[in-house]
Amino acid sequence: MSDDVSGPPHLILELISAFYWFDEGLQNYLRARGWPEITRPQSMLMANLALGLHRPSDIARRLGVSRQAIHVTLGQMVEKGVLELVDDPDNRRNKLVELTPVGEGMRRDAQAAMRVMVEELERRIGARKVAQLRPGLLADWGEPLRFDAEGRQLS
Repeated sequence: MSDDVSGPPHLILELISAFYWFDEGLQNYLRARGWPEITRPQSMLMANLALGLHRPSDIARRLGVSRQAIHVTLGQMVEKGVLELVDDPDNRRNKLVELTPVGEGMRRDAQAAMRVMVEELERRIGARKVAQLRPGLLADWGEPLRFDAEGRQLS
């Protein structure tokens, strides 16, 4: 296995940098619109809500953090009036994360921010390049790869 990193950057680093560009622009837009400041972990929680995850345990698993860490982040968002925990109709012992009316307003502004940022990205790098990103990112990549101790891919 090679440790050579002198070649082109690894795709994951480029994806993370692109995510940061969008997240920082989103935060700047929301701040300018007067919304409560949110941290990157809070932003990641909100992104997972947008992806359809509503159980704190599912969000924690997706983010690779403990349920306790998610509950701390949720508590901060509840204090800001953006999120609320409601009873799960399928299991009353569990809670679901939902947007409050304040959170819904923030979500609408976040969607507007994303449109502005995509338009700016198209202006900066070209609409064609932005359009070419989408098919690959939206494709079904399948399950994450698994490896043995020697770094060989498992089937």
